[in-house]
Amino acid sequence: MNGIYFSGTGNTKYCMEVLVKATGGKAFSIETREALEVLRISDEIVIGYPIYFSDIPRIVKTFIVEHADMFCKKRVFVIATMGLFSGDGAGLAARLLQKYGAVVTGGLHIRMPDCIADVKLLKKTLEENRTLILVAEKKIEQTADGIKRGIYPKDGLSLLHHIAGLFGQRLWFKRHAKKLTEQLKIRTDRCIGCGICAAHCPSKSLHIENNKAVFCPGNCTICYRCINNCPTKAITLIGTDVFEQCRFENYGEEKTT
Repeated sequence: MNGIYFSGTGNTKYCMEVLVKATGGKAFSIETREALEVLRISDEIVIGYPIYFSDIPRIVKTFIVEHADMFCKKRVFVIATMGLFSGDGAGLAARLLQKYGAVVTGGLHIRMPDCIADVKLLKKTLEENRTLILVAEKKIEQTADGIKRGIYPKDGLSLLHHIAGLFGQRLWFKRHAKKLTEQLKIRTDRCIGCGICAAHCPSKSLHIENNKAVFCPGNCTICYRCINNCPTKAITLIGTDVFEQCRFENYGEEKTT
């Protein structure tokens, strides 16, 4: 199976690549032109995304809606990555895809290191994050073996999963998440106008003006990519300081600090 994905800090990208490699396919970001071509020619595909504040990223929902006709009659397997828990993370896309005529074959939930850089309470040690990745790799490998035998996991797809996600999380977080799409904060005293944030922003919500980063609210997908890549830690969303820049590449075995 080939895969298409959105990944804010590299977690979903890695998980997707591990799965499709094990099934003989390739993975492409929805931010690339190749993703649409793969979607067009494939009868069966994997779609992957992270869960942000108990919901599907705006950019992923938009991608599915804008290309709804291309998903019609496709067999689609859904991967959702998360830092803590998501009752129906895979179900969020599954229900939307089914609405447009896709056949959802299964869903997979994978815990990975969180991406929220400006909340100290959520931080784990390097070893804890490495352990999460090892556990995730094992789960993905088991899933790939099952898929080869026609057995697909159903994480997040049942009515009980939907109830858990809706009443346990989304009703509480949805309004807060909407506000977050409009309140990215930039410390101009720290900003050096390098443009890295604007280059990384998947929703084009940032640009450089007078050598400073400027945020344009309304379309932010709250992926934390800009926050986790800013070299001066000048950008925050929930908190006021960046405690740890969370990128998948930071958790490799060679990383010691």
